[in-house]
Amino acid sequence: MTEPVQIVRRIGGNLAQALRWALARAILPRGRGLWISLRLAPPLDEIAAPQLSLHPQPTLFEVLQILDAAGRDAGVDGIFVDLVGAPADWSRTQSLRRALSRVRELGKPVVVWAERLDERGLLLASAATQIWLPEAGQVFLLGVRAETFHLRDLLAHLDVRPEVVRIGSHKTAGEIFTRSSMSPEQREQLDALADAWFGALVDGIAAGRGLEPERVRELIDRGPYTAPAALAAGLVDACVYPDEIERRLDALTPLPPAQRDGPRRAQRVDARTVHALRGADPRWRPLLCEIPRIAYVVARGAIHRGSGSKGIACEALGALLERVRRDESVRAVVLRIDSPGGDALASDLLWRAVSQLRREKPVVASMAGVAASGGYYLASAADAVLAESGTITGSIGVLGGKLNLEGLYRRLGVGRDGVERGARAGLLSEARTFRADERRALRDEMSALYAMFVERVARGRGLSAEAVERVAQGRVWSGSRAAALGLVDGIGGPLEALAKARSLAGLARDRVRVTLHPRHARLPTLAALLRNAR
Repeated sequence: MTEPVQIVRRIGGNLAQALRWALARAILPRGRGLWISLRLAPPLDEIAAPQLSLHPQPTLFEVLQILDAAGRDAGVDGIFVDLVGAPADWSRTQSLRRALSRVRELGKPVVVWAERLDERGLLLASAATQIWLPEAGQVFLLGVRAETFHLRDLLAHLDVRPEVVRIGSHKTAGEIFTRSSMSPEQREQLDALADAWFGALVDGIAAGRGLEPERVRELIDRGPYTAPAALAAGLVDACVYPDEIERRLDALTPLPPAQRDGPRRAQRVDARTVHALRGADPRWRPLLCEIPRIAYVVARGAIHRGSGSKGIACEALGALLERVRRDESVRAVVLRIDSPGGDALASDLLWRAVSQLRREKPVVASMAGVAASGGYYLASAADAVLAESGTITGSIGVLGGKLNLEGLYRRLGVGRDGVERGARAGLLSEARTFRADERRALRDEMSALYAMFVERVARGRGLSAEAVERVAQGRVWSGSRAAALGLVDGIGGPLEALAKARSLAGLARDRVRVTLHPRHARLPTLAALLRNAR
């Protein structure tokens, strides 16, 4: 792009900023009484899917940005959260809870209203100043349960024989096909995860509600609760119907001494409107240079070879990382990973792409709900790795195999035959079992992949191969345990990862732009922003 074109683009950005400021003065309340109204409903996705909607759901990153900006905005008097439901995993819930807690710590009231709260919902809401439910509302505080499916008996009934080869004593993903109940190794892992999740639940509610942890455990054992019972137990603050919200927000609105005797007017404005007009831009753009950027790259789903928009496609993500590497305006990268793993070759190719990117600019890996197996493989190539305490991570191991359908074909009267050239040409055929030499060959190949996985992690994390081997064997860990073992650098979510990336790149907070990748335009219209502001 030529320099004159860049100058014109920056002038356009400054004109857009001037328009935002003018609209903010016309739309947003002046003086006191501005409450940001935020509706949280699952799924709270990592990145927006392409859609045409006048009321698109915010992504997790957008919500975190909104809360971060609102906490620092002197013109914002409070946050009102209409909590339809918490995210489906502990990691995103913990990231949101921390963001709400920061707003509260900065002296702004935070109110959560919900019709019903489950465990993660109450954990999130406990960061608020006030929790309100209608009188017929419920608090389903029951504890933590982790379950697994097992299909061995069903497959046996169908004469299907699973052929599973694993490297790692705790690489248990194949047990869904080979067992009818948990193995001791799987139970050991899930017990540890349940302990981590339950501990985070108890500690978070205790801290937010001013209760002793032992008291919270007692309340969990006695759940669920009606709204009045939850109020009596100290889990919520009031029973409030929707038509009573405005009056109660008026009473919570902080006012200067000269205005305290006058009418209080709490005005709720849609969070995305406020953020678009006041909090989403690094102000004026200099004409002769580019504002430095941090690329926030989302990698979610199973890792596979090829291209496409489903999961983590090796070609698509690799090409994106290469474009980011070559973009001189990008000074640092946050790689947000939410993946249980997938294809070993694709994982290694992407590990190489992250490694090449790291040579030229800082890369911080931010783990979402799951960053295991190939997902952790990618993270290990980054300069720094952050996870929430509830993140599932690790699973340094290799798994492979096939389903032998020979018996099912025979039962169905299906004939399958063929000719072969090569001693192991039928290794992948689903119409017969592995021969002993084929199984040995497959295990040898997978053992080599496992050794390479361990070496990659050791190199990326600055550990010895022996130290990695002790925490490998396919075992999954909670984020908090992974931090203690050196698999991650600390506890944090997207905002902490951004702060780390800024620090590594030497960037000032208020003079950096964050760009999301991959980009999907959702086309929110100005008319929608204006309508939401009413």
